[in-house]
Amino acid sequence: MSNTPLAPAPVASEHIDLQARNVSFSWEDTPLHWLPGEPFAGHTINVLHLLLPAGERWFVHVYKQVLPYITDERLRADVVGFIGQEAMHAAAHDDVLPHLKRLGLDPTPYTAQVDWLFEKLLGDRTLPPGRARKWWLMERVAMIAAIEHYTAFLGDWVLNARELDRRGADPMMLDLLRWHGAEEVEHRSVAFDLFMHVDGNYRRRARTWATAFAALVFLWQRGARFFMENDPQRPGGKASFGQFHRAGRKGVLPSTGAMVRSIPTYLSRTYHPSQEGSTAQAVAYLASSPGANGGVRP
Repeated sequence: MSNTPLAPAPVASEHIDLQARNVSFSWEDTPLHWLPGEPFAGHTINVLHLLLPAGERWFVHVYKQVLPYITDERLRADVVGFIGQEAMHAAAHDDVLPHLKRLGLDPTPYTAQVDWLFEKLLGDRTLPPGRARKWWLMERVAMIAAIEHYTAFLGDWVLNARELDRRGADPMMLDLLRWHGAEEVEHRSVAFDLFMHVDGNYRRRARTWATAFAALVFLWQRGARFFMENDPQRPGGKASFGQFHRAGRKGVLPSTGAMVRSIPTYLSRTYHPSQEGSTAQAVAYLASSPGANGGVRP
């Protein structure tokens, strides 16, 4: 198998200048079960609030380290815009955690584990300057590209998940999810383009995809189980793959089939993120999002 970096063809019309938007969400009226009649689906989505603040701060930290390796000025501008958007995502999801605690569900035991993962296991290591330090940086850049494949997948899903509207999802929570999802679609190519620019090694891409996918599945099922077991309104609840599959068939979570099909999509040698999702749809939502009407940060 060749290990030569490839240059998958992006969709040129999908490129857009990236800027972080001011957002404002108020959680006083959002119930714990913000998706009526679907506690498992709601809690599975709630895992985003536990994972994303630490994860996206980690993205920002790694990308600041890789900036000196970028020689393409447009890509550098994209990465800077990506950093701004990810920092805002982390802050917005962080703001949900005190609200969950007020509702009787303290997320601290789980978020402490997530913080350890990103800050210690995936954080900076005491390595000598040179090849070893660069190797670890490139590993993390590749891992972020794989994770961003799934955040874009989820972003595209939530923008089109009309079943959430039909089931009366809390409008504030839905707006947060769709604002975030729209920006994930908007910047879906940046992480992959950056990886291809600074490395592009296919074996690294496949290996780090496997690591990222396994970590996401592990963390997500632990998070869903944590929420279900500690729900003060429904104590002792359970989380299972069967529930996830059934929720996907209802349309209140991504379908199992779509998630499975996303695997060969990312591993295809002709893959480019711009081939999936719609920038036009994302931008249209961002223009109408109540929470994102604060404009663009200077």
